Amino acid sequence: MLAAERYARIVQLVNERGSMRVTELSELCGVTEETIRRDLDRLEREGKLLRSHGGAISIKTGQPETPYNVREVTNVEQKKRIAAAAVAYVEPGDRIALDASSTAWYMAAALPDIPLTVLTNSIKAALELAGKEQIQVISTGGILSPRSLSYQGPLAEANLANYHVDKAFISGKGVHPEWGVSESSELQANVKRKMIGLADEVYVLADSSKFDVKAFALIAPIAKVDRVITDSGADPEAVARLERQSVHVIQVE
Repeated sequence: MLAAERYARIVQLVNERGSMRVTELSELCGVTEETIRRDLDRLEREGKLLRSHGGAISIKTGQPETPYNVREVTNVEQKKRIAAAAVAYVEPGDRIALDASSTAWYMAAALPDIPLTVLTNSIKAALELAGKEQIQVISTGGILSPRSLSYQGPLAEANLANYHVDKAFISGKGVHPEWGVSESSELQANVKRKMIGLADEVYVLADSSKFDVKAFALIAPIAKVDRVITDSGADPEAVARLERQSVHVIQVE
C-alpha cells in the first residue's frame, strides 16, 4: 500500500467508526504503530482528523474549539465577576495553574502583583501576567492552537507532569453534576485533566450557561472538584445536585 493510499484508508476508517486506536490502524494497514502515529500527526496538520490519546477522532465527531475571539465576547460580565471571585482564593506565595479559557484570562488580568507562581498553557494569560513583576510565569509549551491561543498536545501534557500546584483554576464547556466537567476539544480536555491531577485544590470557573451540559470530552468527574464558581443565573436544582456531592458552589451577583 502506497503512503497516499494509506492516508486515504486511515481517514476513511476514522470517519466510518468515529474514532480508531493506533493499534487497530496498524493491524488494518499492515504497518508499524510508529508509522501510524506519524501518519496521524500529518493528517491532523492537514485538517483531516483529530489526534487523541492513543489514536484519532473523526472531524465529524470531534467538535472543534470555539475561536478565542468568540469566547472572549461571550457572557463577558459574568466571566469577569467569576474571575474576580476566584482571585479572592489566591494567596501570596501560592502556586496556581490557569487553563486557556477566557475566564482564566480575565482572572490573570485581575490578579494583583503579589508573589505567585502561575503555570499556564494560555498565551493570553502569560502575556497578561508578564507585566506583573512579582509573578513568575511558567508556560507549558507544546503545539500551538491558533483557535484557542494555547499550547496543547503530548509535549504540554508531559511538561505538566513535572509540577505540583496548590490550586488549579479550570473552565470548560459543560458542568454536569453526574457526568462531570467537560470540554468540546479532547486535546484541551487532556491538558485540563493533567492540571487537575497536579493540584491540591480544584476550582471550576463556569458561567450558568455551562450547567447541566455534557460536552464531547470529559475533563474530570465532579468528585475531583472542590469548588465551582458561577453566576446567580445557575439552575438551583443543578446547584443543589452539585452540593449533594460535596462540591462547594459559590454564586456571584
